[in-house]
Amino acid sequence: MKTPSSDRTALLALVERFPRQRVVMLGDLVADESVYGEIVRVSREAPVLILKERERQILPGGGANAANNMAALGAHVTPVGVVGDDEAGDALVHYFRERQISTRRVVRVRSHLTPTKTRILGGLSHWQRQQVVRIDREPVQPLAPAVRGRLTRATAALLESSTGLLVADYGYHTTNAQEVDSLRRRARGKALPITIDSRYDLLTYKNLTAATPNEPEIEAAFGQSIGHDLERLHTLGRKFLRRQGLQALLVTRGRDGMALFEPGRKPRHLAIYGSDQAVDVTGAGDTVIAAFTLALAAGATFIQAAVIANFAGGIVVMKRGTATVSLGEITEAIRNA
Repeated sequence: MKTPSSDRTALLALVERFPRQRVVMLGDLVADESVYGEIVRVSREAPVLILKERERQILPGGGANAANNMAALGAHVTPVGVVGDDEAGDALVHYFRERQISTRRVVRVRSHLTPTKTRILGGLSHWQRQQVVRIDREPVQPLAPAVRGRLTRATAALLESSTGLLVADYGYHTTNAQEVDSLRRRARGKALPITIDSRYDLLTYKNLTAATPNEPEIEAAFGQSIGHDLERLHTLGRKFLRRQGLQALLVTRGRDGMALFEPGRKPRHLAIYGSDQAVDVTGAGDTVIAAFTLALAAGATFIQAAVIANFAGGIVVMKRGTATVSLGEITEAIRNA
């Protein structure tokens, strides 16, 4: 990925403004748990490996991971969401506090189960660990409308002093299109980029600044397969952009990079930064929307924000587990591009 020197200068100037941004993340706070085990033998009960647990770690996932990535990039971020009165909820709050990420707007709900994705990883001593199975624990009941309303009001109170709003909807009902639309109307007249990452309800969110779905999410939204058909990608991308009333659409395409759509412009494709042999794609989408939103908050054009997000995504997929990208890593990547 080659970038002209004049473009690199502009990108570096944008990144330098990251620490001055105040961004709100409204969305689902997920716990990403990793359990590492050393293979000791094969079970006599069934043809499965027996792992001796060596390490257990809980990191922010979902919207919490997006917030964590913005903080790692130097921004002042305020997560707005819900955790349960459980071990995973305690771990997320503790993690945020240790890194001086505000927890003032993180609501504890006793009856709520903090969504948790547990990945069991195994390997021989000193060997690479590989994921064996993933276990998801999810809330049985959706959040009460009163709690959701409380979160919306908390977000609204932060908009005046914020430079960006990131919405992360993973289907756990922390927010919805109606609540976000009320925030959009409230922020009208303020140059506030509002970005959306929605796993299941993409087509319900309208008139926001931008969305960053991956290609399978676009396929699911329209019930069509894209594969290697660029014309179909362009058709669906333009249709999505127009139908949702977005100012920009950034589609992530795995090893095929990204595609940026804007009204009145031809689609622009960005080749993947770094290697196309990803080590771990866990949470990569959170990193992309975090960098993209932060760049827009700092005054980037959509193509500049997409380039910065592309750097961030290329860096984070070379790390194991749920990871973040630092301000220094982004800066070095731009300088060397």
